[in-house]
Amino acid sequence: MIKKVYIGSDHAGFFLKEKIKEFLKKENVSFEDIGSFELDESDDYPRYAFKLAELVAKNNSRGILICGSGLGMCIAANKVKGIRAVNVCDEETAKLSRTHNNSNVLCLGANNISFSKAKRIIYIWLTTSFSKKERHKRRILEIINYEKK
Repeated sequence: MIKKVYIGSDHAGFFLKEKIKEFLKKENVSFEDIGSFELDESDDYPRYAFKLAELVAKNNSRGILICGSGLGMCIAANKVKGIRAVNVCDEETAKLSRTHNNSNVLCLGANNISFSKAKRIIYIWLTTSFSKKERHKRRILEIINYEKK
């Protein structure tokens, strides 16, 4: 399992994030919480998505973002160069996002999945490696090269 991840949420994902932090501790995964640090109904998800995505890109790491649907966080995080954020709601998609897409930010919807399911998704996402098959490497390079335009 990866040794360090960044984790962040807005108000809608706050309580699920707090539970996920306990899960990460039990799995001996080092993490840095980038916020929100308290329940604030007026906070805006892009602030957390951008902060986490920039840290992931800079440190060649991975991150987990949680909001109500996972969609807003995913859209915002993908605006940061070098980020391949995915909104995942099942275990198979979590696995494929790593093996085929080498995703580096996992976005979860607190309104869509239970904590039990989130734990399974996160475990698979953190323990699955990129396949490094030529076709997948080629496709990721196409994405990277397009980002430069």
